[in-house]
Amino acid sequence: MTGRKHSDASASSKSSAAAVPWRPTASRAMLEQRAVLLARARRFFADGGVLEVDTPMVVNAPVSDVNIHSALVDLGAPLTGAVQTAPASSGSAEARRPFFLHTSPEYAMKRLLAAGSGDIYQICHVVRGFERGRFHNAEFTLVEWYRLGFTLDDLMNEVDALVRALLGPVASGHASERITYREAFLRELQLDPFTATLAELGEAARKFGFAGTDSKGASEVPTAGAATPAGSATHAHRDELLDFLMGAVIGPRLGVNALTFVHGYPATQAALARLDPHDPRTALRFELYCEGVELANGFHELASATEQRARFNHDISERRRTGLPAFPPDEFLLAALEAGLPECSGVALGFDRTLMLASGAKTIEEVLPFPTERA
Repeated sequence: MTGRKHSDASASSKSSAAAVPWRPTASRAMLEQRAVLLARARRFFADGGVLEVDTPMVVNAPVSDVNIHSALVDLGAPLTGAVQTAPASSGSAEARRPFFLHTSPEYAMKRLLAAGSGDIYQICHVVRGFERGRFHNAEFTLVEWYRLGFTLDDLMNEVDALVRALLGPVASGHASERITYREAFLRELQLDPFTATLAELGEAARKFGFAGTDSKGASEVPTAGAATPAGSATHAHRDELLDFLMGAVIGPRLGVNALTFVHGYPATQAALARLDPHDPRTALRFELYCEGVELANGFHELASATEQRARFNHDISERRRTGLPAFPPDEFLLAALEAGLPECSGVALGFDRTLMLASGAKTIEEVLPFPTERA
């Protein structure tokens, strides 16, 4: 009987091993190229006098953006001396304090900037829920940096230089292109994103398979500057349509044999960027595309704690309206902004996607040792 049990256990063990792949999805050659590009990035910043920092992955507050989803962490620690109150949905302040995996090191890095760190960069893993696809893995690597006194143009110049350094020979023959968000829509869809009606945007989106919120009953917005509250359902639906058209239609057409910087995003999509004082319809924000792949997102950083709190509160209200989890804003970041964020611009670059372009990989699994399913 003992021998028979041992035999069954051995067979079960072999079956289990076969059912759960343990091998990496990246080859040895890819791991070597990954290491080379990481070293190249660090050398780029060292040559520029930018300090490398390392901030926590487990943070006190989630991101408020309705399009990004933070992973909740239970450290098993009771709520003691917490700066923030527990979320209203948790029942009481006696509940365990929630922690989260960061989706970007931005909040912590801005606290360092406010404390006098000077120019800083970080290469780190971040985690975002519901992220899976050819270019998406829940856990991925960001290169994020902040430069004091840089304009958005200065930062685009530096991003261009770093990406070319990382792409190596692949970048040869790639022009540098800068177009506005409006120009991108006009060029690819013959639509002006600031003046097109909801009906026109909805019709364009449906042609490409949009299956989001129906626009029936939403009032029209003749222009982006119309007197409609920025937090209204109409604006939310307008941004939903614009996001779909940019992400599913326009973005994949950008950056053909080029590094294409798109700037001048709508003010309703400013996130943590300042608005353009010369055109308050737009934000001082850019995205970089290469061969149809979005690589980077950069801001002339918002320094006003009052404005940032208002944006956080708007995001939280929108999350509640759409049934998403909602938590209090990051009071540490807001306190740092109150103390004074220096004039700066910052950007996050997707390292794994950049490596995909440099290596010719077709899927993100090829450049990761272990994608989430094998982690």
